[in-house]
Amino acid sequence: MAIVKSRLLQKIYKKYPNFYKKDLEKFFNIILEEIKYSLKKGERVELRGFGTWSTHIQKARISRNPKTGEKVDTPEKKTIHFKFGKELFDKINNEKK
Repeated sequence: MAIVKSRLLQKIYKKYPNFYKKDLEKFFNIILEEIKYSLKKGERVELRGFGTWSTHIQKARISRNPKTGEKVDTPEKKTIHFKFGKELFDKINNEKK
């Protein structure tokens, strides 16, 4: 089951009851907006121990529609690449459930 933003915020609220819910939500939204803004500018975002986001440019190409087989021009676009950090890798792979 995937964790959604609202559930993640609920967990943060429970862990830090001394903060107002609206302040924690604003702080969380600010972090997400800064990550988006940096990626849009083409910068790399690194959270030590968690991971790194970066953008890659996918070149324009001619692809095919699998249903009809006709050629389709696919324009150049940016994609987001995430590489997880060592601590996150270790936690995922070595922790007992």
